[in-house]
Formats: sequence, structure tokens, C-alpha cells
Amino acid sequence: MMKDALTRMNQAQRDRLAFIDLQLRFFGEIRRRDLISRFDIQVAAATRDLALYRELAAKNLDYDTKGKVYRYGKWFTPLFDFPPDRVLTWLTRGYGDGYPDQIHSFIPTDSSGPKHTVNLDTLSAITRAINQQRVVEISYHSLTSGQSTRQFVPFALSDNGFRWYARGFDRKRQKFLDFVLTRIATAEIIEGNVLEKERPQQDNQWNRIVELELVPHPANIQHPDTIEVDFGMTDGVLKLDVRAALVGYLLRRWNVDCSADHNMRGMEYHLWLKNRPALYGVENINLAPGYE
Repeated sequence: MMKDALTRMNQAQRDRLAFIDLQLRFFGEIRRRDLISRFDIQVAAATRDLALYRELAAKNLDYDTKGKVYRYGKWFTPLFDFPPDRVLTWLTRGYGDGYPDQIHSFIPTDSSGPKHTVNLDTLSAITRAINQQRVVEISYHSLTSGQSTRQFVPFALSDNGFRWYARGFDRKRQKFLDFVLTRIATAEIIEGNVLEKERPQQDNQWNRIVELELVPHPANIQHPDTIEVDFGMTDGVLKLDVRAALVGYLLRRWNVDCSADHNMRGMEYHLWLKNRPALYGVENINLAPGYE
């Protein structure tokens, strides 16, 4: 019945309803101005869209008269079934919203990587907590300690090329950490204030920017100009500004030789880190190939 109602609508209206669905689910709130800004529509049109959404899914939203905002409903059930990778694209790159039945590729496309298996209900709790600066209680599978329950204050998502992480303050270990999204079994927003020490401004690794200088590997590459073109280098050097919290992931993903004398052998090592002293104080440097 619900599917039929959505099918009978025009594409533009389905897109706007999908946007409302996504905003509520992953940010925990939506205002008329969000629709007006995103779709360049009039106030009356935004009001009608919100009324229609409420007609279709009354339990999905509650109106906060004081804040003049629609809030995530306790009994929320999504109207649209989006694939996790598209949701992550929308959350982190600001596009990819719209009615999910319209997903298609203009040219043959495939990927050798695994599909995201992130649970969207879990992701929803994490992103609402980020948006609203709240605390979540998570059940997490760790390689070192198995499954445990802990309180977590997330503030950002990151992608290392292989998997997605939530960055935030772990109250169990009393430090800022990355949690692999696929290892979070459950997540629920709980009552309680976020302490000053748990806020993103206190995360030194996240706020510190490290400048990396990458060059073609001096021993493994016979034609360094190929690597220079491949990575868009200037004068034989690629300079990257990277958050310290993400440095180890990038160096590992790109197989950057971080040894002092570029002694890593193998054609997978196309790059060498020229300015090793820049890594001083980076906490996840253990991920960097060849660094001692």
C-alpha cells in the first residue's frame, strides 16, 4: 500500500520525501528550511511535503513546538530502503540523495572491494548522536577484548579505503578512538551530558594536520616520471595535508615505504615517505609500512 502510494507520486516529490526520511533517520531532525534550501521550493510546498510525509508515516516524527522542528520519532520505520554505501556517500559527500529506485550507472561499473555491510539502524544512531552531540551506548566486537558494552561520544565518520569508522571519545578507555562501523553490533542514544574533555576540540590527533611528502620509491621504480604523473606530483613530490588520526591508514593503504633508507622491496611499494620526522607523535604510526 505504502509502496503504491510512493510509486504514484512524481519523481520530484519522491525525492523530497526521501530527503525527509534520510534527515530524520540520520540527523534526528528536519525543518522546513532544510527542504527549502535543498530543493529551492517555497514555504508552502515544504509544508505540504512534511504534511504528506506525516500522513504516510505518522510515527516517524514528532513536532517540537518550542524548537519548531520535527524530531526523530521513537517508533521510526524508514519509508525508503537505501543501500548502506549510498547512505555513507550522502552523509560524507553531500550528494546521492533521492529516491532509491532510481539508482543506475551510466557506464558499466564494478568494484573489487567488498560491499558495505554497515547496519543502517546502527549508523542512524551514530550519526544522530554526532549531529545532536549525544552519547551512545554500543555493543562492540574488538579483536583484543571480544564483545563488550561501552559508552561512546562520536563526532565524525572516516573512511580508510577498506572500511568505515566512527571517531569519538571512548569512556571505557578514556581516550579518543576509531570504531569500525561493521563491528558495532548495536547502538542506542542514551541520556547524559557530553563532558568538555569528550568534545572534538580536545582530540589532538584529529585536529593536528600532518604534511606528508611522498616521492617515487628510489629503489623500486625505474621510471619515476610515471609515478609523478600517476599521483599528480609537482617537482617530483606529492604534498598531502592529512589529519594525524588518519595518517597511518593512508600510508598503509597506499603501501608507502616509511623506512629511513627506503629498504622495502616489492613492486607494491611505489612511494617513499621523504619527511619521516613529520610522523613524530602520530599515534597510529604502527600501521605505516617499514616505520621503526
